[in-house]
Amino acid sequence: MTRIIADISVSLDGFVTGPDPGPRNGLGKGGEALHTWAFSDDPDDRRLLREATARSGAVILGRRLFDVVDGPEGWDDSTGYGAGEVGKPAFVVVTSTPPPSVRLTDLDWTFVTTGLADAVATARERAEAASSAGGKDLDVILMGGGATVGSALEAGLVDVLSLHLAPVVLGAGTPLFTGGTPRALVQRSVISTSTATHLTYDVSG
Repeated sequence: MTRIIADISVSLDGFVTGPDPGPRNGLGKGGEALHTWAFSDDPDDRRLLREATARSGAVILGRRLFDVVDGPEGWDDSTGYGAGEVGKPAFVVVTSTPPPSVRLTDLDWTFVTTGLADAVATARERAEAASSAGGKDLDVILMGGGATVGSALEAGLVDVLSLHLAPVVLGAGTPLFTGGTPRALVQRSVISTSTATHLTYDVSG
């Protein structure tokens, strides 16, 4: 069964970027500390990253995050999604208008202009097709940014929330949670490493 997994790194004070994020500094001031775990040599960090990449049948991101990762200071062979891991999933971007061009033409991009729910449905179809082709269950990973993850949670589109809690206080930036309808979470796992506390929750109605 294909699950929709919101997977994002967050500071102790609830921010997914530092102050002043932009196309050339997508994580804002000090925000690099949020993703220290993803480049760590800690065996548990490496295992979690490998497992998350291996289960990714499709990945959803918002337009602002797309502009960062496809920008001149964005992803490359060493820093892209699952770099050094297995495979490259399909990427689904939620946007009002597709970009005129794409730098990362070696990746599979689909631009959905009809809203987040349609983007989730499109990503689910891509993940299910990849599951059938590969003979194993794959999920949809909702990687951000923060507003996209928050909107998906508010709309009831998320099955699992995976947070990588970094030991940093940013003081300001892009908040992950900005209010909205209360959601009950069921804690499934807590893994503490030298660089983060990895928390996994099932999201109930």
